[in-house]
Order: sequence, then structure tokens, then C-alpha cells
Amino acid sequence: MEFTKGHGTGNDFVILPDPDGALDLTPRLVAALCDRRRGIGGDGVLRVVRAAKHPEGVALAGEAEWFMDYWNSDGSYAEMCGNGARVFVRYLLESGLAVPSGAGLPVATRAGLVRARVEGEEIAVEMPRPRLGDPAATALGGLTLTGTAVDVGNPHLVCALPAGLELAALDLSRAPEVDPAVFPAGVNVEFTAPGEPVAGTDGHLLMRVYERGSAETLSCGTGACAVAAVALRDAGRAGGTIGVDVRGGRLTVTVTADSCWLAGPAVLVATGEVTLPTLLP
Repeated sequence: MEFTKGHGTGNDFVILPDPDGALDLTPRLVAALCDRRRGIGGDGVLRVVRAAKHPEGVALAGEAEWFMDYWNSDGSYAEMCGNGARVFVRYLLESGLAVPSGAGLPVATRAGLVRARVEGEEIAVEMPRPRLGDPAATALGGLTLTGTAVDVGNPHLVCALPAGLELAALDLSRAPEVDPAVFPAGVNVEFTAPGEPVAGTDGHLLMRVYERGSAETLSCGTGACAVAAVALRDAGRAGGTIGVDVRGGRLTVTVTADSCWLAGPAVLVATGEVTLPTLLP
């Protein structure tokens, strides 16, 4: 089985080309591929399959040729992955499976259709516009924080740290506790602190994230979109551009009245073959 390894600001993925949907991708195989000691290692798996060949993509086959079949590292699948979408598009372009489009390259996902464009060395993806929900709480190591629930095609809880608490001091070795009645499908939890002003933006935040199904990751694209939407609301702005520094680098989120664009680097670092009998003895 062939694979490519790629990442967007350190959010890394095992990419599996499967144009005709012939691969029997199972939770066990996904978890084995993402194992950082016994497999290839990654925060998730991106299967590259034609929308017409995947039951969850066929409804969008008339609008997009390719479906991003994204799985978390624990073998569960997710509705959306912002950095994954940018890496997915990088793979399509570098593999010759798609060409850049001025109108935006369409990609089918479980959260619907997204469009991507190349911006110099970066790739930007038009994400589902974040929808702000009600306040909700999380507990982490004896600390209780109240944040805002946000839907970016997948669930998020954005929590700003109080003054005097350092972002680096948080222990994210275990999942933050949330009310399962509020988040029955689980939730990605983002913790934020203010950053120094950045030219060309309307705000700058530092972020750490614990992703459901993957634990703490170096970056989360949909999380950055959620964080930007909350920051703009708190600033009394209907839209704007927010720089979000994650542990793996910087993402830029631009929110308008009807769109949300996530931009940042997306690179491919290796290709190879998986020996399945050894990976899954």
C-alpha cells in the first residue's frame, strides 16, 4: 500500500491514494498507520478517493471530483479537518490529480464542499463559516474554564485563559473534561492567550488544542477558525483577519459576512510503501 506523509503547521497526516475506493480502510488499520512507534505516525489519515466512489461523497460528485476521507489517529472519523484539507489539496496538486483554479479547487468532505486556492507558498481553504453557540465549561487538572461552543463543521470549545495563567503551563497529557450532554459527539478544546500585534491582521492569538480522537496536536485548522470567530466577536467586529500561532507555526484566518478562509503552509515530506502483514500481524 502506497502512502505519502505531509503536514500543515505540524498537524501531520498519512495520505493514502485510493482513487477508486478499493482500499478496505478500517479503524484498526488507521490506528496502526498513525502509531508513531510501530507505524508511520500521524494525527490522522487522509484517504484520497473520488467523490463518486465513496458513499459519503457521491452526493457532491457533481461539484467536486475528490472526497477527503479523514480519520482521526484513534481510528474514528471526523467531519472536517482544516489543516488536513490544505494538505489534501497540496497532494492533489503535486500528484497531478488536480490543477489550481481561480474560482477555487473544490473538495468534498463530510461537512460539505470546501474550496482551496494557492497563495504563494501557502494553501488557503474556504471553511464552513464558524457558528457561535452557547457558553460551556471544561475542567483540566483542577482548573475549570468557561468558553464558547463553536461549530466549524465539527465541534469546538474555545476557552480564553485568565490573566496570570500561562498557556505553556497547561497539562494536556489527558483530555479536558466536558459535559457529554452538551457535546455528545465529543469536542475539540482550544485554549488561547493574547499575542503581540502582527502587521496585516486585526488580532493575534496563541493557541493550544486537544483534539478529540487525536490528543494534543501541534495545530488544528478548524480550531484556529473557531478561535478567530470568538476573537472577532469579543472585539465587536463582524469580520476581519486573525493571526493564530499554534505550536507548529502560524495560521491566518479571514472571516467575512459569508466566508471563512484558513491559510498557512502545507507540505509533503515523504512517500513510500506500507508492508501490511508487518503492520497488522
